[in-house]
Amino acid sequence: MAKLHFKYGAMNSGKSDTLIKTAFNYDERGLATLVVKPALDTKGEDWVVARGGARRRVDVLAHDGEDLRARVQRTADERGLRPLHCVLVDEAQFLQGAQIDQLFRTAKSDGISVICYGLRTDFRTAMFPGSVRLFEVADNVEKLPTMCRCGSQAEFNCRRLGDRYVFEGEQVAIDAAEVAYVSLCGACFMSEQQRAGVSVLG
Repeated sequence: MAKLHFKYGAMNSGKSDTLIKTAFNYDERGLATLVVKPALDTKGEDWVVARGGARRRVDVLAHDGEDLRARVQRTADERGLRPLHCVLVDEAQFLQGAQIDQLFRTAKSDGISVICYGLRTDFRTAMFPGSVRLFEVADNVEKLPTMCRCGSQAEFNCRRLGDRYVFEGEQVAIDAAEVAYVSLCGACFMSEQQRAGVSVLG
């Protein structure tokens, strides 16, 4: 039976690169795939773009409230991708909980593997709605590790505005001027919040 997978990691853990490589592996074997990305993620427009420069065209830009199972079926039919073997989802944390349920049904009712890639938490250490639901219903959950500036394993996604780390604001800020994201371990995260005079953790 097909499964719903969630591969998560902090920023710069190679999620998009892994998605692109996985899609290539399916292509190489003549197996049909669709790549999905939330329309909320305007970075790269209708492309999945990895840090190393690899790119993959997005087949479905998912909008809030859209039935993803129906959209996947419709797109597969329009493009003659039957049988469809796998749906690959970038930035899955931005999907709604109901859309994760639709992807679950895509796996279980339609027999199509679904592999979601995304973040666990935002820069305030709060989980994204899509990630919450994936942790609740995914068959397999896998962590993709990355390193902090100090060499330890990074766990936290930190927002930087210019040279200053910030710990308050809207959950989503994509392609905003001077906004950057950095992955930090717990110790470095606490050090930066102490420097900023806030207490997100403890």
